[in-house]
Amino acid sequence: MKFESMDDILDFAIENEREAVAFYTGLSKEETFSSAKSVLKEFADEEKKHEKLLINFKENRESLDDYKFKWIPDLKRSNYTVDIIYEKGMPFTDTLRLAMKREEKALQLYNELVAKADDESTKKIFKMLCQEEAKHKNILETIYDDHMAQQGD
Repeated sequence: MKFESMDDILDFAIENEREAVAFYTGLSKEETFSSAKSVLKEFADEEKKHEKLLINFKENRESLDDYKFKWIPDLKRSNYTVDIIYEKGMPFTDTLRLAMKREEKALQLYNELVAKADDESTKKIFKMLCQEEAKHKNILETIYDDHMAQQGD
């Protein structure tokens, strides 16, 4: 990734959030399990909040003084899965693996963008997004673990 300006970096992050909204919205429409559908809708809503936060930051450069950082444990389940491509009607476990991997990559991206940020306010935005994506990854990995345990794994 080569960027010419901080606005280029923010535009890239905004576009990634838009893609995440579309991804989770699409999955929620296809999912047949009501609990999974609900979780996927919530993720789409969260990603939409991230998009709005980034747009607002880009336009106003407002800092996140009220945001509280906390450690999010990493179960590392997605670290041991391979990339898969979405297919309509794919099993729930594959949908979870796909989403976990996506959140893992988003977390990696925001960690890289922290290093590219040129001021503390921008670094804080990307650190906050790291935490948010880590939280999503943790939720998905926990759902995956619970689902696999119910299946006898």
